[in-house]
Amino acid sequence: MVFTETGLAGAFLLDVERHGDERGFFARSWCHDEFAAHGLNPRLVQCSISRNRMKGTLRGLHYQSAPCAEAKLIRCTMGAIYDAIVDLRPGSPTRGRYFGAVLTADNHRALYVPEGFAHGFLTLAVDSEVLYQMSEYYHPEAAGGVRWNDPAFGIAWPDRPVVISDRDASYPDFDSRSERY
Repeated sequence: MVFTETGLAGAFLLDVERHGDERGFFARSWCHDEFAAHGLNPRLVQCSISRNRMKGTLRGLHYQSAPCAEAKLIRCTMGAIYDAIVDLRPGSPTRGRYFGAVLTADNHRALYVPEGFAHGFLTLAVDSEVLYQMSEYYHPEAAGGVRWNDPAFGIAWPDRPVVISDRDASYPDFDSRSERY
């Protein structure tokens, strides 16, 4: 795997190294030891899938607060998404900054999201599916979010959402003075 720093402390883009022949290719998409060697949380306790029928579906920006903060590895297994993460960690030199990348079923890229980040995505194709690998179990009492279009982040979404849940649309703006994230 190829680990590329995103400019946000602890967040990485991952590209697979393809080994191909006439059958197609084979590639490793996760390795405990390689993640640990890069200082990333290699704990994996839960995987989830998000299936999105419509192009323009926005999910996020979600996080789980401490002590249930979770690292995530995000991969698009069908279709295409614009994936965005925001550093919410108090004291982080990149707090309040975002990083975005296009993840597709064809490019096989993944985004490693450290604990203390908010995450969201916008589908760029119909029938897009996203695989989440997480370091912590889901804890509804720790789940939260910040507004997807908060000007404090300045996320350059490639398009306006067509579908967004009431919950995601009503998340509050980021409060840089708060330690709650």
